[in-house]
Amino acid sequence: METVRSADGTVIAYERAGSGPPVVLVAGATCDRSVSAPIAELLSAHCTVLNYDRRGRGDSGDEAVGEYSPALLLEREIQDLRAVIGAAGGAAGVWGSSSGAILAAEAAAAGLPVTRLSMWEPPYGLTEEDSRGHLEYVRRLHELLIAGRHGDAAELFFRAAELPEEFIAGMRQSPMWAGLEKIAPTLRYDAAALGDGLLPAGRLGALRIPAQVLDGGASAGMLRAASRAAAEALPDATYRTLEGQEHNVAAEAIAPALAGFFCR
Repeated sequence: METVRSADGTVIAYERAGSGPPVVLVAGATCDRSVSAPIAELLSAHCTVLNYDRRGRGDSGDEAVGEYSPALLLEREIQDLRAVIGAAGGAAGVWGSSSGAILAAEAAAAGLPVTRLSMWEPPYGLTEEDSRGHLEYVRRLHELLIAGRHGDAAELFFRAAELPEEFIAGMRQSPMWAGLEKIAPTLRYDAAALGDGLLPAGRLGALRIPAQVLDGGASAGMLRAASRAAAEALPDATYRTLEGQEHNVAAEAIAPALAGFFCR
């Protein structure tokens, strides 16, 4: 494990492996770098891979305290990614999963030296109803976190992701739930990256870098629709479906697609 300091002094932890073109992996909501570790291991046979813990997760800190606007929360995470890209040599390809894909795209739009962008199932909304639902989720998430109800905040997220009730109930009784409660405050960062909940066609359309958008053939229809829309908005993007894959994509399914995009 290595560390780098972000602009506000937060220590960001990452692991580096492999050689070749640098690629940074950005995990999704409720995930630390251990979730991306199997992908990092396979991809490191072709590239230099930096797999980091987003702030407040795993071995990374979070110096932010008090109340912050969504714009400032997003800016902090963009600065975290800037620091990791700096550790990679000053420029890098970036792959993001789910809300991590949205953060990666926002970072590229903010001018970070992202050479190539790959997105796995970014959960953009496409309708005004989607936006209203997201903003209501953000309002309720804020209330729960302020009240210290981290378990309920985690449950709110999983309900918003439309996980089955019995699955959520089972998770609350499982040993993994304590870890999810600990990481629940970081859900505010994922919510901030998504802004009003809608696909930012203008910002994506301004990205003049090679891009790749991937989804799974067995994933939810709303995620597949959002992935297709993101690919259409990006000026230089390819869109590909990994047949049989769900949102929790298997490393052996996605690693070859990433290697072919980043490491050629």
